[in-house]
Amino acid sequence: MTRIAIRPCPTRETELLRQGGIHPVLARLFAARGLCDPGELSSELAALMQPSRLLHIDHAAQFLADSIAAGKRMVIVADYDCDGATACATALRGLRALGAKVDFIVPNRFEYGYGLTPEIVELTAREKSPDIIITVDNGIASIEGVEEAKRRGIDVVVTDHHLPGDALPDARVIVNPNQPECGFPSKHLAGVGVVFYVLLALRAEMRRRGIFDAQTQPKLDSLLDLVALGTVADVVRLDTNNRILVAQGLKRMRAGRMHPGVEALFRVSGRNARTASPFDLGFALGPRLNAAGRLEDMSLGIECLITDDEARAWELAQQLNDINLKRREIEAEMQDAALLHLDDFQPADRTTICVYDDSWHQGVIGIVASRLKERFFRPTITFAPAGDGMIKGSGRSIPGFHLRDALDLVSKRAPGVIDKFGGHAMAAGLSLRAEAFEHFCAAFEAVGQAWLTESQLERVVETDGPLEDGCYTTQFIELLDGQVWGQGFAPPVFCDEFRVLSQRILKDRHLKLMLEKNGVRYDAIWFGHTDALGERARVAFRLDANEYNGVTRVQLLVEHAESA
Repeated sequence: MTRIAIRPCPTRETELLRQGGIHPVLARLFAARGLCDPGELSSELAALMQPSRLLHIDHAAQFLADSIAAGKRMVIVADYDCDGATACATALRGLRALGAKVDFIVPNRFEYGYGLTPEIVELTAREKSPDIIITVDNGIASIEGVEEAKRRGIDVVVTDHHLPGDALPDARVIVNPNQPECGFPSKHLAGVGVVFYVLLALRAEMRRRGIFDAQTQPKLDSLLDLVALGTVADVVRLDTNNRILVAQGLKRMRAGRMHPGVEALFRVSGRNARTASPFDLGFALGPRLNAAGRLEDMSLGIECLITDDEARAWELAQQLNDINLKRREIEAEMQDAALLHLDDFQPADRTTICVYDDSWHQGVIGIVASRLKERFFRPTITFAPAGDGMIKGSGRSIPGFHLRDALDLVSKRAPGVIDKFGGHAMAAGLSLRAEAFEHFCAAFEAVGQAWLTESQLERVVETDGPLEDGCYTTQFIELLDGQVWGQGFAPPVFCDEFRVLSQRILKDRHLKLMLEKNGVRYDAIWFGHTDALGERARVAFRLDANEYNGVTRVQLLVEHAESA
């Protein structure tokens, strides 16, 4: 079941924002998203939270500055998703600009698993013989890996944003806003955001040591296109601080000041960098980088982001695009298979979904879990074989069901069923023995039954209520597009009642509508939906500027509609 709801909007805060000079509709949208101070809308770099508020960051800066001075060899160990790739490229470019001898290694996820494992340490030592390993977007759970590095005389600097387990690795230094006792106000930095902060602190330390001054220091703001891409693609909450990082990155992209790899990814995905938006980063560039880590080897993606050769960047972007097309094919086949497995699935009987197929590709199970979660609106985990009698699961959740905590509870209630797990509230991964699958499903469902109420299992399309008649314009759309919307700062969705003048099915898949309100007609389209509406409908929609034959017109993109 899906229902349309209107976000509560505090009148006082709306009025304060209006008095602060904000457009009346924007004031209402911002207030409904919990923003009450016009100052929180600043997207200037000066408004960023100070690096010094991150626990141990000064220690990290001093240690890295000493290591650069001593000519120590550093190797970055990255995660294999878009956040990991951008974090690796950011760390590599930033550390090299600051004078470090630094290289990177991206272990194949299917051979070495996730995080800094003892096997990865062994591989890194063999291939790169580093003095220091720096983890980006991973490492907070790598207790055995850090032990192995210490045994080999390698120092480890962990930079991560994932939630820690009960114990922390015994690394030389850990920078993670989510570690115990860290007072950094934004807990939502992505992995790339954390490493960017470490670079800022390191540069400040090198200024203090007289190595640079304000004029001669490297310009780290040139890395913000990478920071923005990783932040949006990792679907972290766009709080005030993350919105600044993303806004600054988008500003650089729109001005044409971006790395060749980022520019090539825009071109290969048919998007225009001059009008770059969070949507482009999350749905066009991010998936092309992620596909490499899912199916092949993320070093292709990282190489695309670190090369300064435009021809090489374009060649790599095309390879990434081809891998992404292959990923889509595999995903479509897996989705069809998943729906066959769920043929007799009755949402009324179940609060969770677990599906396993021994033909599935473990690099794509996360996307399939995401699609099934969207379709059935249940916490979903999909599993694929991982060799040696093990299976690997990737899960996606719904609001109000903390996935990592749920897995933690299963592991406590049914000891020995889960081999390993980790993740966030909305996404997590785990591995278990194939024969434990049914046992796990039952234990996971028991947590769902205990935690989820009927109303939480109902999909709610949150809207901002009716849109003022004068705002159905391309100028108003431009005003909306100038803001940074995304996870935790939802893009505006309006709802209103319309007369349905006409409706027809496009390409067998989409519903094309002509709607009317107060004597004005609006073009609308409901993608992926073909059921007809009655003659009056309550419609939840986003505004879209649709360009056709050189003419730009306002079109409503329907999120959900019901007969009124």
